[in-house]
Amino acid sequence: QVLEWPSQSPDLNPIENLWKELKTAVHKCSPSNLTELKLFCKEEWEKISVSRCAKLRETYPKRLTAVIAAKGGATKY
Repeated sequence: QVLEWPSQSPDLNPIENLWKELKTAVHKCSPSNLTELKLFCKEEWEKISVSRCAKLRETYPKRLTAVIAAKGGATKY
């Protein structure tokens, strides 16, 4: 059975959660130029733990259920 919304849904893609966390963390560092931005991005990316990635993978069924309930609309994820 084919889903009625694209498989590329950001609510179903764990990397979207990581991008948001990275963006928030880098923003707190207040980079003042491109060099600092690159440095802070690398530093903050390295801080993301394997367990955080595993947690996102484990919550996939909940995110999928939420997307189905929202009929492809926005979810809290």
